[in-house]
This record gives sequence, C-alpha cells and structure tokens, in this order.
Amino acid sequence: MSPRSRRRRSAASRRRPLLYAAVASTVLLSGTAATTVYVKAQAHDATALVSQTSAAEGGSSVSSSPSPSAVDRDALLAEAVGGLDGAFSVAVFDVSAGTSATYATDAGATYDTASIVKVDVLAALLLQAQDDGRSLTGQEKTYAAAMIRNSDNSATTALWDTIGQADGLDAANERLGLTGTSGGDGPLWGLTQTTAADQLALLQQVFGTGDDSVLDADSRAYVQGLMENVESDQRWGVSAAGADGLALKNGWLRRSTTELWDINSIGRVTVDGKRYLIAVVSDGNATKDAGIELVEAVAKAAVPVLSDDDA
Repeated sequence: MSPRSRRRRSAASRRRPLLYAAVASTVLLSGTAATTVYVKAQAHDATALVSQTSAAEGGSSVSSSPSPSAVDRDALLAEAVGGLDGAFSVAVFDVSAGTSATYATDAGATYDTASIVKVDVLAALLLQAQDDGRSLTGQEKTYAAAMIRNSDNSATTALWDTIGQADGLDAANERLGLTGTSGGDGPLWGLTQTTAADQLALLQQVFGTGDDSVLDADSRAYVQGLMENVESDQRWGVSAAGADGLALKNGWLRRSTTELWDINSIGRVTVDGKRYLIAVVSDGNATKDAGIELVEAVAKAAVPVLSDDDA
C-alpha cells in the first residue's frame, strides 16, 4: 500500500506506545559513519542479545552477556516521550556520536507535512539543477528564500510546479533516501505524506558531508543558510531543545475536514556544544498552540536521550 493511500487509524489507537518501524540507512556526518536501524516493538520491551559461540573441540555453545555499551535508545526514547498525550512521531540523531532514536505513537501512520515539505521541495529543485549543471536562477532564489525564511505559500507553489509537483518530489526522494514520503495530489503540496524517520533522513542529507549526501556542498550550504535565518516568530518547535546553532523549518495546518491542527518541526539544534538533528511530526491537535506545546515537549524530552548516552 502506498503512503498516499494509507488511511489513518483512530486517535485512540494511535496513542499506543509503539516504536517506529523504518529501513536502516547509513550516513556520514562530521566524519562519523552512522547506521540507523529502527525496530518495531512494544515500548519498554527489552530483549537481551545473546551470542552463541562453539567451544573448541567440544562442539558445545556458551552464552555471553550483552556488552554494557549496548543501549536500546528507541526504548529509552519511548520511556521519555511515551507519556505525552497526542498523536506524534519523533526521530533524533546525535551528529558527533552517530547515534539515533525514533518513536511513534502509531507505527503505521504517516503525517501531513504542511510547510516542512518546503525543505524537501528546495532539495528537489537543487538536485534537478545539479543534474542540469546549472545554478538556481535569480527568480528561483527569490522564491526559495521566501519559501524557507518566511514560509511563503505562493513561492512554494511556484517551485512545486517547477520541480514537477509530486512526481518531481517523489523522484528526488528516491535519491534522498526518503522511503515513506509521497507527494500531495496536484497543487496540494502541504498534504504530502511523511514520517519522522524520513524527515530525519532529509536532514541528514541537508546537513551531511561528502559523498554520503546526494546534495553537493554548495546546495547543502544554501539550504542550511536559509534554515538558519527563518523569521523570528517562526523559531518555535525543535528550538525548545536548544536555541544555539539553530536551523529549522516548521509546518502548521488546520485541516478543514476536522478543524484539527497538524504541527511539525524539523531542524538542527546545539546543546552543550553538541549538534543534533531532530524531526517531530504531529496531527489531531485541538489548537495550534496546543500542537506547538506538544512538539516542543517532545523535542525537549528527546535530545537528552542521546546526550546522556556515552555509548
């Protein structure tokens, strides 16, 4: 079943504390190779990993205890945020340590992107320009700046059309490693479906280095620069986890069918000199303010899960 056709579960069922399932991906950030593996499991479950080794000559096997450094970060994240009331998913990555964790109240859900899709649209535009061996035009740069810094919707629609709408976005996402994201129908870019894990993969491309990002150095620097300079009244969301070294893009959308709010936030934060990439997506919020409060509470609880881990 494609993400676009997947139907949402009830709000009650989505609050079950399940860990999120996603595909393993490998990235290189700040010279550190990081392999992220997301495992679907009941929250707080802990399964010991026992290795069996054959004894010499005897053919018998013995069990060795798990390494003290083996940390189930997904379970720790579930414990940290699982008590928060709402439908949401979060993914966080420690850039220097190369560790990550992911959690979702409903492992099968996708979320409306609202305006966080604008980072994805810009990444798709830059990939297309790279393929054509060209720089962005002056008009494209004007639209891009308005789209990211000011969250301008008209500028986004113009660039959405430039990249080829959903088909162009989906083609770019195959290269960017977003496996659970599907572009919105026709002009409805804000109804693109995504997951926190996919948004983290996008951030890893934007803030990555070298051959592990399909975006070249100039493209990465361009997106980062815009995300570092969003309007001051839009500096909420993941910024609650750490305002230093901040780069972010937020999304907010009131659904006309339910009058409930989608509230999302993605970006880079710096805490005690360490950089983290974090994505929080949510829906079904009664008000915009309530959604922002939820997203900020999730972000504040998520980062310490990795910052307190010496593994």
